[in-house]
Amino acid sequence: MKIVILERNSVGTDVSIDELGKYGDLTVYANTVAEEAAERVKDAEIIVANKVPLNESTLKDAKDVKLICEFATGYDNVDIAYCARRGIKVANVVNYSTDAVAQHTFALCLYVLEKLKHYDNYVKSGEYAAQSRFSNFDIPFTELAGKTWGIIGMGNIGRKVAEIAKAFGCRVIFYSVTGKSSCTEYERVDFDTLLAESDFLSLHCPLSDITRNLINIDALKKMKETAILINVARGPVVNDGDLYTALTEGYIAGAGLDVTSTEPMKNSNPLSQFMDSNRLIITPHLAWASIEARTRCVLETGKNIEAFLRGEDRNIVNK
Repeated sequence: MKIVILERNSVGTDVSIDELGKYGDLTVYANTVAEEAAERVKDAEIIVANKVPLNESTLKDAKDVKLICEFATGYDNVDIAYCARRGIKVANVVNYSTDAVAQHTFALCLYVLEKLKHYDNYVKSGEYAAQSRFSNFDIPFTELAGKTWGIIGMGNIGRKVAEIAKAFGCRVIFYSVTGKSSCTEYERVDFDTLLAESDFLSLHCPLSDITRNLINIDALKKMKETAILINVARGPVVNDGDLYTALTEGYIAGAGLDVTSTEPMKNSNPLSQFMDSNRLIITPHLAWASIEARTRCVLETGKNIEAFLRGEDRNIVNK
């Protein structure tokens, strides 16, 4: 099998991909942009990708391709309908980053909630050493216990976050965007109730026509002024311009983002101008990227390829 890996660096150069070599002849590219994809995949039988668009434009000359493997759970970079017409199977990696994303969800929340930027600076600036009393808490903060944690997207990650939030002593509520959630362990509410009652609202839903711009100015105005929004899902679920307005106007207390509307975030994004780290923290789409998660991602991709070569469907999203 001729295997072309288009975005090797998407799993990090500190994680080996040698495991995949046992399934065929590897051609490896550190990164690939849309304009380069067609030429690079034209002789491929198996394509491993992450973000580069794989559609009719990039795949039309790849006559031998039989399988596309995502170094990811999401597969919105792939034209599933086109692949189905061509008989090209598409496999993703499921549940490899659940623990990492859940962990980062709370890292973002606690950074904003406890004003850690302010207090770290307070100590390192020498102000703490210069005072006579043992403590300082000039910016008040609250506890998670007794608060309401709202969730949009009650899949594997959402359920893990719910479990942790409950362990902190939170009441957990969730909203099902599609209305088809099978989750019965936690209280399901409508969207307006979620917005009105959540002290912390974390997003774990896929990007779709119904989730794009779900968190817009109307939604943000319905949230508590003390609420903190966490987005570790997909950037366009939140309207960045509206979030900037909500933060500057005080509609909500703060936000923690691991994703933005474009990646990397453009300088033109108004959130890049919001410099108060006590109210906004933005990380560069790394919630999923613990060493353990990236290693699992590669190994699970290998298992997907191995199953395909045995004639089995494993994690195929377009059966």
